[in-house]
Amino acid sequence: MINGSILNTDYICFGRGSRNLILLPGLGDGLRTVRGSALPMQLLYHRFTEAYTVYAFSRRNDLTAGASTRDMARDLKACMDALGIEKADILGVSMGGMIAQWMAVDYPEAVEKLVLTVTCHQPNPILNGAVTEWLELAKANDHAGLMDSNLRLIYSDKYYQKNKKYTHLTGKLMRPASYDRFIIQAEACLQHDAAQYLSQISAKTLVIGGGLDQALGVAASYEIADAIPEAVLKIYPDLGHGLYDEAKDFQSVVLQFLQDGTCL
Repeated sequence: MINGSILNTDYICFGRGSRNLILLPGLGDGLRTVRGSALPMQLLYHRFTEAYTVYAFSRRNDLTAGASTRDMARDLKACMDALGIEKADILGVSMGGMIAQWMAVDYPEAVEKLVLTVTCHQPNPILNGAVTEWLELAKANDHAGLMDSNLRLIYSDKYYQKNKKYTHLTGKLMRPASYDRFIIQAEACLQHDAAQYLSQISAKTLVIGGGLDQALGVAASYEIADAIPEAVLKIYPDLGHGLYDEAKDFQSVVLQFLQDGTCL
């Protein structure tokens, strides 16, 4: 198990398998990196640890204004090279899925299979509305408001109603020292546009979307699956953006696809 940093990028590693799996988190990485989370992530993804050596990479700690999702894919490839990771399956969630798209486009030799979860290939009104709201709250230094908005737009109403009482507490305990990395990443989401490149993706791809996604909409999942040759599509009609936490079979779906290319 590793909680480390390479090329000024925090990462974790766990598992003992012969195959590599890279996890790319969403925009929340701008508030808190993966550093220190190896143990809870290993417990969460314990079903993967026999077949895979699992890595999760944050974005660079020293992101500069104007950095794009494509730049972040380049940074990830540099980290892979530095660690000797020649090829990996990649699971990208939300913004992580945007970066994963560029990995598959620009570095096809490094991507075995690709799982794009609750992500989009270009800006749309739903994404613009959600991310702009989060940007305004971050710039206003309203962390409790940001946590509440995040919870409300990402998870189902049932989940939100159950957990919203904790947002004030998490707003106090998890406030970052600076919102700079969050703002840079949020702006990169608003500028992400890989639409004309998706047809170039050769990796076997699973696209997972939520029918009630209030953060970027479900239409993007259908559009991505249509654009990537022979992509497999899985939609959870009654779940939203946070389906990776709420769908009980999410990890089973991902693991089966990575093992044999089929989807439950």
